[in-house]
Amino acid sequence: MGTHRTFIATYIMASERNGWVYVGMTSNLRARVWKHKTGTHPDGYSAEHGCVQLVWYEQHQWVVDAIRREKRLKKWLRDWKLKLIEEANPEWLDLAADWYPVNDPDWVPPSEED
Repeated sequence: MGTHRTFIATYIMASERNGWVYVGMTSNLRARVWKHKTGTHPDGYSAEHGCVQLVWYEQHQWVVDAIRREKRLKKWLRDWKLKLIEEANPEWLDLAADWYPVNDPDWVPPSEED
């Protein structure tokens, strides 16, 4: 993912390989992932369980499609979610690892309004 443009996404954050997973959707993935990484996402589950690695996401054209997909994934068995991640990201890499230039003194974290 080379660009940081805003798009609608369904995503999965994880604490580690085969660890805790959190399924969500957003219209600004970059800003939402930042909230997970910094523990400022309003849902306490992801912060409580250390879900700070973006391990899977898919883009959607329409919000209703992203919401529908999120609701489906939340009902899936854990093994199915792990298989989905493994198929797309077998190394469980943090797909957002290079999104935030935190060593740049002029950098401002993204907001969901951007």
